[in-house]
Amino acid sequence: MEKQDTSGITIYSTVWCPDCKRAKRFFAEHRVSYTNVDIEQEPEGMAFVEKANQGRHIIPTIIFSDGSILTEPSNAELAAKMSFKQKVHQACYDVIIIGSGPTGLTSALYLARAGLDVLVIEKSGLGGQISITQALDNFPGFPQGISGAEFSDRLVEQAKSFGVEILEAQEVTGLHQVGSYHCINTADGSEYTGRAVLLATGARYRKLGVPGEDELIGTNIHFCATCDGAFYKGKKVLVVGGGNSGFEEGLFLTKFAVQVDILERSAQSKASKILQEKVDAKTNMHVLTNRAIQSFKGSPKLESILVEDRFTGELEELIYDGVFVFIGMTPNNDLVKKFVSTDPQGFILTDASLMTAIPGLFAAGDVRSGVDKASSLCGW
Repeated sequence: MEKQDTSGITIYSTVWCPDCKRAKRFFAEHRVSYTNVDIEQEPEGMAFVEKANQGRHIIPTIIFSDGSILTEPSNAELAAKMSFKQKVHQACYDVIIIGSGPTGLTSALYLARAGLDVLVIEKSGLGGQISITQALDNFPGFPQGISGAEFSDRLVEQAKSFGVEILEAQEVTGLHQVGSYHCINTADGSEYTGRAVLLATGARYRKLGVPGEDELIGTNIHFCATCDGAFYKGKKVLVVGGGNSGFEEGLFLTKFAVQVDILERSAQSKASKILQEKVDAKTNMHVLTNRAIQSFKGSPKLESILVEDRFTGELEELIYDGVFVFIGMTPNNDLVKKFVSTDPQGFILTDASLMTAIPGLFAAGDVRSGVDKASSLCGW
């Protein structure tokens, strides 16, 4: 990237926040100096974050020398703010991969090992959502577990060692065909051509869709425990979702909160036995089954949660300081949803070779229909 002289940047962050680490790494890689304010250690920093975000807890909050502020920016937004222009070595590749999660990077290194020219395009942080996972303890070869950030770094390093080119901090804005070639347009006005394109765009966390939710997202409702858990030191939080993600994130939240309860719609939680045993062993964790959230009350901050007992139909109000939602994923299919086939949930349909109905356009990982977390981690 071409570097612009930049000074006077202040990052309001915590040591736990993966997006904060990503932003700091971005600045470090491009030799941009900044001042860091740890809002856990400096109450004035916490007050500034709340004021800048209308009461919402969003980090990193970054203030620039011109007085402008970006909250939780992607690498692409940071690059655009500082007029960075990224360059790659060519405009035409054998394969272009959109998305740099485990699926995209694993596919890239195998394709490159086979002698193909491969370009990976990523708009945010390399490694995708797994890079903000606190720990992976079920991936083969790491008996002691490995942090999501370290795992992502290793994947990136391995892909680059095989000659994969990675265009980070750049958003894909369009995709079209010219004859048998697929053309990718990016936000900076560039165009790249590939004989084949692999969509590895993943999925994002699903919302509950109940009254009061949208107004409280970022204030007291969150979708990432490692990002926002530090805001709840000494407080009570509710985790919504009784699958593996809910139990894993709930266990992590006990590092901060004095009470962490898990709410599940079904009569039985769906988390693995080992995770259920870990939660059962915690005296400050309880699992509430057969419950469904009807609404959130309070503005600008959460006051109570209206919950229905799905067995009796009775309603009750629960009082928590914060809520973390882990109820599944919604596919990131915006680029292609108008011209590929999807299942009723919007996940992309492919044949056995992972090709969509359009020749040369493939989909893999969490954006593809019928894929679970284990297989997407392996790049299937």
